[in-house]
Amino acid sequence: MKKVITMALCIAAVGSMSAQKANVDGAKKLSGKFDKIEEARNLIKQAMENPETANDANTYYVAGKIEFDAYDKGVQAGMINPDDPSANPEAMAQELLNGYSYFLKALPLDSVPNEKGEIKPKVSKDIVSKIAGHSNDFFTRAGATMYELKKYYPEAYQAFTIYADMPDQAFLGNKAPKIDEQSRALAYFNAGLSAYVGNEVLPAADAFRKARLHGYTDPDSDGANAYIYEIACWQNAMQRDSTVTDQATARIMEVSQAGNERYGVERPVFINNLVNAYVMEGDFDKAISTVNDLMAKYPDNSNLYGLQGFIYDRAGNDDASIKAYRAAAAMNDCDYETLKNAAKKFYRVGAVKFGEIDPTDAAAKNQIKADYYDAANQICQRAKAMQQDDPDLDHVIDAIDYALTTYFPAN
Repeated sequence: MKKVITMALCIAAVGSMSAQKANVDGAKKLSGKFDKIEEARNLIKQAMENPETANDANTYYVAGKIEFDAYDKGVQAGMINPDDPSANPEAMAQELLNGYSYFLKALPLDSVPNEKGEIKPKVSKDIVSKIAGHSNDFFTRAGATMYELKKYYPEAYQAFTIYADMPDQAFLGNKAPKIDEQSRALAYFNAGLSAYVGNEVLPAADAFRKARLHGYTDPDSDGANAYIYEIACWQNAMQRDSTVTDQATARIMEVSQAGNERYGVERPVFINNLVNAYVMEGDFDKAISTVNDLMAKYPDNSNLYGLQGFIYDRAGNDDASIKAYRAAAAMNDCDYETLKNAAKKFYRVGAVKFGEIDPTDAAAKNQIKADYYDAANQICQRAKAMQQDDPDLDHVIDAIDYALTTYFPAN
């Protein structure tokens, strides 16, 4: 009786395996037939879900082939009739992404040693050939289409990344496409932009970093946008998750240093972020020495004086901060944010100084009024002329006006 049961089980297992192999073979025969593509997908899906064929390289090879064949048919049909159903741009873009994913699953399974310990790949060569032959399509078809359709993440991001990564993919061997650095950098930048717009800032930061390291340039920013977006990603990440603060600070410092070395004071965003990173770590000496080194080259740069004021403010050195902000505000090219920060600093220090003097000392009161409140008021008026609708500045102006009328009434 046991022998009968065992034999029945064996027959059932063989039957199941044969059925799943038949599904794979059937799906393979239907590959390339647009009107049969859903039937082919259903057959191969059954094989991928069944333990008997779920770990078979041929299963995923056929799955990938179905998608790539559908894509190729779509290209051919679109040349004749762009409105052909098989030439739908979104469907074709997804076919490339699906096919690539299946092929990547097939490759390691195709190199599993047999019972003799031998590795005899059967489908890897064709997979490599198909992927390499479609390398440009991931950029021009899949990436561009998905971005245009606002399928930013993961679709557009994946497509651009696949293209940019191809020259480094070991599995492609000597079939790896030769893609110039600028094209790869652009693809990584597009991947970063896709993830950023798709609200996935960490993958975006990684892509922008790769764009930067591959020498990304563009006519609008000379490549600075890759640096700026990377910094923005990490700033955003810190706001969302405090556990990444240390990593984000280190990355912002790295990018800012690189940006500062490349662009110098022409792009103050980098020195500003670098200094802020040092200040966040409490390394005020490093922050000051970095700014001072630049000031030796650019002694008339108001932004650098403003950074000095910011550093000394955070370090608790009010006198040095006031001196630096006063020098920055005295320059005609002083920017709005520096003026506003200077006005705030003058007002705060003035309030402290006023609280420390003898209320009956008229000379001391007048000196504080001139050195701090009047100076803060003049700086605010310059800033107000630059930007009319800033509630933050309006609040500072109101506070200064109140202090002038309350503590220093007209005689």
